[in-house]
Amino acid sequence: MGSASATTLSDAAAAPHAGAGPLGGRFADLATSGRKALVCYVTAGHPDPTRSLDLLRELQEAGADVVEVGVPFSDPMADGPVIQRSSQVALEHGMTLGQTLELVERARLEIPVVLFSYLNPLLTGGPDLLERAARAGAHGILVTDLPVGADPDREAWLGGGPLDFVRLVAPTTPAGRMAEIGRHGRGFVYLISRMGVTGERAELPPELPATVSRLRGATDLPICVGFGISRPEDAAAVARLADGVVVGSAIVRAAGESVAAAGALVRALRRAMDGH
Repeated sequence: MGSASATTLSDAAAAPHAGAGPLGGRFADLATSGRKALVCYVTAGHPDPTRSLDLLRELQEAGADVVEVGVPFSDPMADGPVIQRSSQVALEHGMTLGQTLELVERARLEIPVVLFSYLNPLLTGGPDLLERAARAGAHGILVTDLPVGADPDREAWLGGGPLDFVRLVAPTTPAGRMAEIGRHGRGFVYLISRMGVTGERAELPPELPATVSRLRGATDLPICVGFGISRPEDAAAVARLADGVVVGSAIVRAAGESVAAAGALVRALRRAMDGH
């Protein structure tokens, strides 16, 4: 991490280039065809290392456009009970950051992969972590507990590396702050649909259209909405507002039943988003 201190955050990470790389290319292709991105989250090593590999491949086959691969962590404070439990299960199977990268490499997916992690596991990976992740087949990185401006050196390290640094925006974020986050992100912006932890919800927040509109006015990056989206009809509704839909807990829950169940859910989400 020491080399990052020689580079300012604004120099290394402030210029978004959504069109560069596999993530930007995926969103551009989808926009050309009038479709929206289905972004699927799973925890590496859940429900076990063998089925985790099968799951990644099944998500691609079922219609995912981007896969977020969660690095198991012992204290996932931003996550609800389903993803917390999946992280614990993965850790019990001995899943580590290094094994997460091996999993991504073995999967050899043809769609973009975003490494999804809390900061602490990344700090154990060493200064060459981003290069190793890129070699393994990751295209982006999202850090749940590193807000813009919180740690300029580490943000410069992440933003100046070979992976698109995907940033989070909360629904309560003011427009000026949204613009700042957009300037320091790449690939897409992840809009949290509601405050609180991840997890399935019975309905979408009524203020979501207005929040998406405010964010649309603050950044040119593609906007993906996540947190609480679990049903095909909700995914379709969000797809009418945003450039992509992120589904996590519902897929993780289904994966706990079987890889086939997770694949069936993703197919249903894809059909609903495509208007079928």
